[in-house]
Amino acid sequence: MELTDRVVVVTGAARGIGRALARRLAAEHAKAVVVADIDGSGARAVADEIGGTSIECNVSREADVERLVNQVVAAHGRIDVFCSNAGIAIDGGPEASDSDWQRIWEVNVMAHVFVARHVLPGMLARKDGYIVGTVSAAGLLNHFFAAPYGVTKAAALSFFEWLAIVHGDEGIRISCLCPQGVKTDMLAQERRVLGIDFLTSGALEPEAVADSVVKGIGDERFLILPHPEVGDYFRRKADDYDRWLRGMRRLRNHLLSTAH
Repeated sequence: MELTDRVVVVTGAARGIGRALARRLAAEHAKAVVVADIDGSGARAVADEIGGTSIECNVSREADVERLVNQVVAAHGRIDVFCSNAGIAIDGGPEASDSDWQRIWEVNVMAHVFVARHVLPGMLARKDGYIVGTVSAAGLLNHFFAAPYGVTKAAALSFFEWLAIVHGDEGIRISCLCPQGVKTDMLAQERRVLGIDFLTSGALEPEAVADSVVKGIGDERFLILPHPEVGDYFRRKADDYDRWLRGMRRLRNHLLSTAH
């Protein structure tokens, strides 16, 4: 898909990958870039920088997502590309609190469901539309320090797969962005909390990830892998699941032994 003259929405766009996406899509001469974030002032700052518009939106609330879609359609007539990018991270395993499990489920999974529920009807009516979901390499490979994160990212990936299967012949294109480490606040927080240097050595700048997204949209690829090695790891997982699990255990034990 060409991005020139397209109406684009990016959620979670006040910082990190979302901000880089908004900037990059504006540079592609999109007709309009709508910057959405729960941080209204941050969203306004990005929108002012790129000549876009901002909407404060808590994507975990369906009413907010519905309002976002309706406002954009009222202003621009349609939504061509929706980057469902907002996400959060929570560490730990089953001991994480019920409230944390619920909160990450609402942001990392249900927000994508709400987006599809409200943006798809217009796209299907036109038989044209693109939804890009920011998932994570954790959706493909899990995250052995963060069960809530790995589980919800895998669920999000499955949902986008479903959309691609069911609506791929109806003019709807779907991509899943699955990077490893990205130099964002989320990665920095993980390093502080865990005390482990995990994924930082190969971490990419958000701008490099945004470049990969633009290329992925242009090629209409389902999996967008800014770290190509993720594809290799995923193939190894499929080839021999038990061997892959053993390797993941070894890696986890190694990282724990070198924690500082």
